[in-house]
Amino acid sequence: MLKRSRLKLIFYINLLIVGLLVAYKIYLDFFEQDFKAIHADQVERIQARLTGKSSFSFAVVGNINNSVGIFERKIVPMLNAAGVDFVVSAGNAVSSGGEDKYRALYRTLSHLQMPYLLTFGEHEEDNFGTFRFYDHFGPYFYDFSAGDSRYIFLDSTGKTSYSWQLRWLEEQLDIPGSEHEFLFMGHPVLRTRHETLFKNNNNYLNAPEFRQRLLSLVSSHQVDAVFSANLPFFEHQKRQGVDYITTGGAGGLVYNDDISYYHFVKVTVNSGQVTIVPEQLNIGQHRIFKTLESLWFFIHSLFYVGYLNFLLIVSILIIISIKLYVTIFVEKDYYRNFDLDPSPYLRQPLKVAMFTNNYLPFIGGVPISIDRLRRGLIRLSNKVLIVAPHYHRQTREEPDTFRVSSLLAFGAKSEFRLANIFLPRIHRQLNTFKPDIIHLHHPFWLGSLGLVIARRLKIPAVYTYHTRLETLAHFVPLPGLLFRNLISHYLIKRFANKCDGVIVPTQSAEEYLRLIGVKTSIFVQPTGIDYERFQQVDSTALERLRQQFGISDECVFVSVARLSKEKNIEFMLDAIYSLKQRSSKPFKFLIIGDGNERERLKSRIDSLGLSDSVILVGEVPPDEIPDYYQLGDVFLFASRAETQGMVILEAMAAGLPVLAVRSSGIDDLLQDGINGFKTAEDHGKWCDKAYQLMNDDVLRQRLSDNALAFAKGFDIEQFARGIVGIYAQALAHRANEHVIPESSQRQR
Repeated sequence: MLKRSRLKLIFYINLLIVGLLVAYKIYLDFFEQDFKAIHADQVERIQARLTGKSSFSFAVVGNINNSVGIFERKIVPMLNAAGVDFVVSAGNAVSSGGEDKYRALYRTLSHLQMPYLLTFGEHEEDNFGTFRFYDHFGPYFYDFSAGDSRYIFLDSTGKTSYSWQLRWLEEQLDIPGSEHEFLFMGHPVLRTRHETLFKNNNNYLNAPEFRQRLLSLVSSHQVDAVFSANLPFFEHQKRQGVDYITTGGAGGLVYNDDISYYHFVKVTVNSGQVTIVPEQLNIGQHRIFKTLESLWFFIHSLFYVGYLNFLLIVSILIIISIKLYVTIFVEKDYYRNFDLDPSPYLRQPLKVAMFTNNYLPFIGGVPISIDRLRRGLIRLSNKVLIVAPHYHRQTREEPDTFRVSSLLAFGAKSEFRLANIFLPRIHRQLNTFKPDIIHLHHPFWLGSLGLVIARRLKIPAVYTYHTRLETLAHFVPLPGLLFRNLISHYLIKRFANKCDGVIVPTQSAEEYLRLIGVKTSIFVQPTGIDYERFQQVDSTALERLRQQFGISDECVFVSVARLSKEKNIEFMLDAIYSLKQRSSKPFKFLIIGDGNERERLKSRIDSLGLSDSVILVGEVPPDEIPDYYQLGDVFLFASRAETQGMVILEAMAAGLPVLAVRSSGIDDLLQDGINGFKTAEDHGKWCDKAYQLMNDDVLRQRLSDNALAFAKGFDIEQFARGIVGIYAQALAHRANEHVIPESSQRQR
C-alpha cells in the first residue's frame, strides 16, 4: 500500500512537471524578448553619456561564463553601485556559443544600469557561436570614439584574418584626435609572470607574427592599455609604456587565493590621467547553490534552443506519466482467465493460415513440423493455408500452400530464401481465404508480415518458438556477439509479446522465454511425430541400404541433422575418433542431412582417418527417413541449438536409444538412463556412453523398449488436437476482449 501511494505521488509530480514545462515554454516563446545588433545601441548610449565629459570611468570584466550566482546576483549590483559609465566584457561572457547561452547572457546583462559591450573571445566562438555573436551583438572587431578616447575591439580567435585586422588597426591608430586609446581582445598578449594551475599555451594569443606586429603597433602609437580575459586571475604588466591587463574573475572558476579571485577592473580617466585598479570581491557561492544554478541553467537552455528539445523532454515525461498511471491505477490480474470458454471454437472447424520462412522441399525440423501439423489439422476437418517461399525443387501438388517468390537465396544449395513480402497478392490471398487465426513460425520477415495481416484482419496470431536464434549468429551479417547476446533475445521477446499466444515444445523453452521477459500466454505443446510410420519396416529398402553403405554385423550409429555449425557435428566426429581408438569392435556412423558445412566436415572426416566408418549420407526425403532409422542401433546427437529436438523423438519411435549432449530442448525429452543418455559437452564422457551402448546389448535393448513407449505419446493427431485447443484459447481470449473477428461469427 505504501508503494502504491508513493507511485501516485510520483505520478502527480510528473504531471506537475509536464505542466510547468509547457507553461515555461510558452513564457519563453511569447514573453522573452528577442535582440539583434545590441552593440549599435550600446555605443550610442556610451557616446551620449560621455559627451562633454573630461572625467569618466568604466569597468572591465572577464570570464563571466554565464554565471548567475556570482556575476548576475553579486557582481552586477556592485557594478551598478560603483558609479562607472559603462561596462566592457574582455571575453568569455558566455560559457559556450550556443543560442541558449547568448539569450541567458542577454537576460543577465539587462540587470546592468549602464551600457555594455562584449569582446569576441574563445567561448563566444565555441559551439558555432560565431554567427550568433554577429547576429545578436555585431561584428567581431570594431571601434568607436567617446569622451576623447578610442575603444578598439579585436578578434583573437582566428576567425578573422590577422593580416586584415593589423591593416585595419594601423589605420585606426593613425587617425588623430583621441587623447586615450584602449584595446580589448579575448586572448592575453603577454605570458603571465605567475606560476599557476591555469597556465596553458592555448589560453594565450598563439599567432607569433600577429603578436609581434600587434605589440609593435600598440607601443609605437602609445595605446594606454590592452585588456584580455581567458585566464581566471588578475595580472597587470607594463611594457614599453603600455598597460597589459588580464582579468578573469567575473563568474567563472577561481581559487580565491592571492592571484585567482573574483574581481572587476575599474578604469578611471581624469584630466588626462588613466588609473587602473582591480576591485577584489570577497564573494563566493555555496556548492549546493552552484549545482542548483547549473541544473536550472541546463533546463532553461534545453527549452530555449527550439521545439525539438521541448517536444522530446515533454514526450518522455508524458510516457513516464502513462507508465506510472498504468502501474498505479490499472488493476492487473497476473493469472490467466479461467472463465474463458474455448468450447465453441473446438466444436467447429477453423481456417488456419501459417506463415513460415522455410518449408518443404527444404528439409529441416521446422518444415517437417509444419507439414505434420498441417496433416493433423486437416484430419480434424480444419482448413489450412501455408504461406511459404517458392523453391525450384517443388514437385508435388500443394492445394494447401501459397508460394511467395523470393527476393534472394543463400546457403550451400540456396536452401534459405528471402520471400518477397511486398507482393500485394499475399494480402489478396488472405482476404480470399478469410482465416480465423494466423499461426507464425518465425519471429521475422514472413512471420512479421503474418502478424501485420492478423492485426489488419483483427484475428488472433499465435507464434511457435521453434529455433534458438542466438545459435544462428554465424548466418547473420552482424557482429556475432551483438546478435547472439542482445539482438536475438530482444527480437524474440518483442515479437512474442505482440502475439496472442506462444507455443513452445518443452518446459525449458518456456523458462527461457519467461527469463527474457515474454509476458504473453505460453502453451507447452511438444511437436508430434507420425509414430506408426516409424514402426513400419520395409525389408527390401532396408536390405538395399545395407548393401549401399556396406553394413553387415557392425554396430550402426545414426544421426539426422543439417550440416551446419550450430548442430555441433564436429564434436561428434572428434568423439567418434576417440571411440575408434578405444574399441576394436567395428561400427558405422551415418550422418543424414546436408548443409553449408558439408565440405569442411568431409575434410575433417578424411583428416581423422574416419572415411571407412563415417558416411555423410546427404539429404533424404522425409518419407524415406524411417528406413534409415531402422538401419541404426543407437541415435547420436550433439546439437545445443534445439527447442525440442524432434529427430530425437523420431529415433525413439524407431526404437533407437539416444545419446545426446545435455541442453535445452533435450533435457525435457531424454530421461538419462531410461530412454538414452545425456552428457555434458565433453568428448570423454560422451565417448564413454557411446562405448557402453555399443557393447552392452542388454542395456541397449532396455533403453530401446523405453524409447518406444515414451515416443508413443507424441502422435501427430494428439499434437494437432493440442494445437487446436491453443487456437481455441486464443480465439476465446480475443472474443472476451470484445474484438470478435467477423469470421468467428459467421455460420459454418
